[in-house]
Amino acid sequence: MSLINLHSTADLHSNAIIIDGLIIAKWSRALFEDMRKGGLTAANCTVSVWEDFQGTIDNIVMVNQLMRDSADLVRQVHTTEDIRQAKREGRTGIILGFQNAHAFEDQLGYVEIFKRLGVGIVQMCYNTQNLIGTGCYERDGGLSGFGREVIAEMNRVGIMCDLSHVGAVTSEEVILESKKPVCYSHCLPAGLKQHPRNKTDEQLKFIADRGGFVGVTMFAPFLKKGIDSTVDDYCEAIGYIMNIVGEDAIGIGTDFTQGHGPEFFDMLTHDKGYARSLTEFGKIVNPLGIRTVGEFPNLTEALLKNGFSEPQVRKIMGENWLRVLGDVWGTEHSQTQESGAGLVSEQVVAASDAELAFQG
Repeated sequence: MSLINLHSTADLHSNAIIIDGLIIAKWSRALFEDMRKGGLTAANCTVSVWEDFQGTIDNIVMVNQLMRDSADLVRQVHTTEDIRQAKREGRTGIILGFQNAHAFEDQLGYVEIFKRLGVGIVQMCYNTQNLIGTGCYERDGGLSGFGREVIAEMNRVGIMCDLSHVGAVTSEEVILESKKPVCYSHCLPAGLKQHPRNKTDEQLKFIADRGGFVGVTMFAPFLKKGIDSTVDDYCEAIGYIMNIVGEDAIGIGTDFTQGHGPEFFDMLTHDKGYARSLTEFGKIVNPLGIRTVGEFPNLTEALLKNGFSEPQVRKIMGENWLRVLGDVWGTEHSQTQESGAGLVSEQVVAASDAELAFQG
């Protein structure tokens, strides 16, 4: 690629909306600094996997303090306008997300509480059974009656349903039940590698045909070449999925885990975070060329090099996420949301003095 084209690519990346649909890296100022280095406009960042209501509240208290201490780098996101404002300010917008609806416990009212605290995306199950449905690592009993109530409440308050780690039957029933778009925020195609976490061509087409969305991950154990993958292999997976769902229903969901050690991955691969072993990832190495969040510009360059047009790259890197999040969240101005969220946050902070061990 010529120097002129490199400059053109850098300009494209710097002025585009760049959204990562799933990051579960270790919370720290260093992570936020890398987000700025990578030019991220916004990211869906995990605050809950197997934590209950109180444990998740404690995590949010910790994250809120970290965001306040790093206000020069990040801002919290409640609406799509907050994402646009983050772009204008040269900061990264932080969307709080769950990888499991376990934190709702059996209380529908908790859904709105978390929405007011800034939670914008919630995965319905994480690998195994919960009160809503079934994950992708066990026999799928489908969506529960309570699960249908949770979906209706998430639709009402504006939280996106995520199905990345959810079983095929439960996923199909959530897609049909939801009145708003749902997503696989971070998945790869089974057509390139068979794995319980990867989605078949039929599953990808089913969600897209019903207004849903697909974020493509680069988590090495699920890629065709595993730990030998490069950013070009990631582009291959993006292209494979785009050929099925179309260029308007696809985005990025890296599943960055940087900063975490073996104990974290041990938690992720066990039911409830501690019980029976579900899988083994082996060595975790991100694809060459995009091993850290700070290397995000390399993905823009690689997509162009692999034949994606500039309009397609803009859509994939963030414009599509921005549109679909707006479809789910609505257009209420962020000041209204932040006013309600601030009141709840103050109450939560006053009620919680826990020392937090959560790291992602």
